[in-house]
Amino acid sequence: MTKLNRSGESRKFDPNFKGPIHNRSCTDILCCIIFIIALLGYFAVGILAWSQGDPKKVIYPTDSRGQFCGQAGTPLEKKPLLFYFNILKCASPLVLLEFQCPTTQLCVEKCPDRYLTLIKAKLGSKEDREYYSGYCKDGVNFTRLSPPEILRDGLCPAMLLPSKAFTRRCLPALGRMKGGVVVVGNETTFVDDDNNRVNATELLDASKKSNYALEARQVAMRIFEDYTQSWHWILLGLLIAMAVSLIFIVLLRFLAGIMVWIMIVLVILVIGYGIFHCYMEFDSLKGEPGADVTIRDLGLQTDFSIYLQIRQTWLAFMIILAIVEFIIILLLIFLRKRILIAIALIKEASRAVGHVMSALFYPLLTFALLGVVIAYWAITAVFLSTSNEQIYKVFNNSDCPFSLETCDPKTFNTSNASAQCPDAECLFAFYGGETIYHKYLILFQFYNVFLFFWCANFVTALGQVTLSGAFASYYWAFKKPDDIPAYPIFSSLGRALRYHTGSLAFGSLILSLVQVIRVILEYLDHKLKGAQNRFAKFLLSCLKCCFWCLEKCIKFLNRNAYIMIAIYGKSFCTSARDAFFLLMRNIVRVAVLDKVTDFLLFLGKLLIVGIVGIFSFFFFSGRIRAVEDAAPALNYYWVPILTVVFGAYLIAHGFFSVYAMCVDTLFLCFLEDMERNDGSAERPYFMSENLLTLMNKSNQGPKSVE
Repeated sequence: MTKLNRSGESRKFDPNFKGPIHNRSCTDILCCIIFIIALLGYFAVGILAWSQGDPKKVIYPTDSRGQFCGQAGTPLEKKPLLFYFNILKCASPLVLLEFQCPTTQLCVEKCPDRYLTLIKAKLGSKEDREYYSGYCKDGVNFTRLSPPEILRDGLCPAMLLPSKAFTRRCLPALGRMKGGVVVVGNETTFVDDDNNRVNATELLDASKKSNYALEARQVAMRIFEDYTQSWHWILLGLLIAMAVSLIFIVLLRFLAGIMVWIMIVLVILVIGYGIFHCYMEFDSLKGEPGADVTIRDLGLQTDFSIYLQIRQTWLAFMIILAIVEFIIILLLIFLRKRILIAIALIKEASRAVGHVMSALFYPLLTFALLGVVIAYWAITAVFLSTSNEQIYKVFNNSDCPFSLETCDPKTFNTSNASAQCPDAECLFAFYGGETIYHKYLILFQFYNVFLFFWCANFVTALGQVTLSGAFASYYWAFKKPDDIPAYPIFSSLGRALRYHTGSLAFGSLILSLVQVIRVILEYLDHKLKGAQNRFAKFLLSCLKCCFWCLEKCIKFLNRNAYIMIAIYGKSFCTSARDAFFLLMRNIVRVAVLDKVTDFLLFLGKLLIVGIVGIFSFFFFSGRIRAVEDAAPALNYYWVPILTVVFGAYLIAHGFFSVYAMCVDTLFLCFLEDMERNDGSAERPYFMSENLLTLMNKSNQGPKSVE
């Protein structure tokens, strides 16, 4: 008899049902067509961006005429550095509004290395004049023109300061003498364009404001340098993580019960060692000069190793690890009885993986497809962001009605602006544009982000349907492995692409819409950080929390819907409804078995990451004496460590995602089996003997063969 309630109708016995249905038709065709059209539009946006964009705008600094400093094949090829005529003007609020200093900027071969004023250069030796003229505009007759004429027409800077090249820009070589006095070279005061005397502290402020992002870029350059020094060791660490994950999976195949308990004990020991190590570091810094400085007092530092020299950092690490250890132990105590059932489910998943070994290598295809999606999105984003045109604006010192208006440098000297404002200049301001393409550029960027989410979710969904179809073939094979079809992974992948591209696109679209909304909310939260409206902040926080929960729910529902699609070949909405009602009819088993199993698999990933992370920490920090000389010299040794840890987690997640998908598929098949069959000779269970024993069930008919 069937049971009808609020949780839907139970499955009926079907003597012809033996796993994933092969005779199926295409589902959600309309969404498939929309997805294909969206992809064609995505390719069109990419082609348009590549035809309009110019990545050189990101690589090379731009002078006042919009030319790229140091670009190969141009007259400025041997002038890679950007020089500011008057760095003090970079302290203007215009810098924050226009992202460009309202002063002439010139491409030069090298930064000035001494202090020299225009008047001193004119009165000085021939060598001084030649040196100074190297920082003037092209075609300037430095010898014939007088200093007032040069300054009036803005042909040369009023002075040169000792500077250093920093991210391809010449910035004052600022230093501090005893007592905190700021100096450039040995000078503390200078004369600017208007013959006003300024001190070096103002230069320091101007440098900071003109290049507020340069500090972050410096960190990025150091990180990039660390990657160039340690990439081969990082690759080796990732290969070790892959080997450890593979060995762990193989051992789990044959020793599932023992490995789970070993895994639990090792996770507790690894985190315990982390607590012990943090305490030893915390204790060793006791009494050290400066070790008692707080993180708040230290502020943001580009050299992150400084944080490891204060006690508060290690105390924070120790507290965090202790909390994690306590939570894990508490969960293990409360779930100790359920762990045995979860271990049995993992054993069954191990057998399924053993019979479908090709499933272990499917994550490589998923990683490759995701890599293509990410690369296409990143390249398109760069080309879109650099597809603007050069915009020039009028900059001047005195009052001028044309100030900050758009201008053309080719015709500026003959324009009304030049006639009415003699001191005005037409300088490069920023990249923009007023064409139809530039007006809708922000929409193209949004479309690029949205399609990135949609394509990435589609690739993930394709992997879930493929794996679930293969493992469902294993479960519904009454005589295992004889009844398992040949090449289950390839058969499942073919069914998914041929019949269910629309359903996968539909589920991915729903998830992508929620993710894009979350991105918009994060953007609004970033914009409202300085706002004083507490109600708006509270409302935004509530919305972020709600959409985070909604995303998690949709991911869970989609995952189970894909399993039903792989088995029955129905549309996305029908499959999602069937999966939801099936889980609701067995809500206690879902909470007990499925989630406990997920927790144990998470501990496995945590163990692999912990082992690889500890060894990489000792290696890159130079604490292993046997290989101390082999460790590369790095600016931040935490860069390769975090990279290896993050990569190890992705690798472990890739391998364990196969297990997780297998467990979820077998779990849903198990629930279906319980509803369809009763263990009689006419309606025998398809579950294995171990699951039958665990559930106190038995088959009265012929036994299934393991």
